[in-house]
Amino acid sequence: MIAETVCSAVAAAGLGIAAVTAYRKRFLRAARLAAYSLVPLGLVMTGAVEWVAETAFSPVAWAGFGVLGAAWMLFMTTRAVERRTGGTRKERKAARSAQREAVAPAASAPSLGPAATAGQAAARPAAKPRKAESADDFSDIEAILKKHGI
Repeated sequence: MIAETVCSAVAAAGLGIAAVTAYRKRFLRAARLAAYSLVPLGLVMTGAVEWVAETAFSPVAWAGFGVLGAAWMLFMTTRAVERRTGGTRKERKAARSAQREAVAPAASAPSLGPAATAGQAAARPAAKPRKAESADDFSDIEAILKKHGI
């Protein structure tokens, strides 16, 4: 009975504040205040306030809230540990295998030349860089700069 009276008084006060706000030509804010003010009134009318008042004094309900809180804490703790360790074993194994595989093996093929492919690039020995290739690289750069007028 008291909870319903308090909620009704809060709703009436909120609607009064909304009316004053609308009088000051702040209609959007007034509409938002009216919406917030009608929530407690709606809760009283649906009987939710009576249910909450009965629940607030029930030891079984408080034990249930404690169990829900413990479940939530366990869930959040496991999520934090999972993020910190990098997920489950299957996810870590999949991530390691994805790191080993190249995303696009032929992505650097244009820098190797027009006729080179990924297979030919791997067949070439990388230990001996040729001076002719480095001169070709600079001539390519010069050609690009001349093309753009630089």
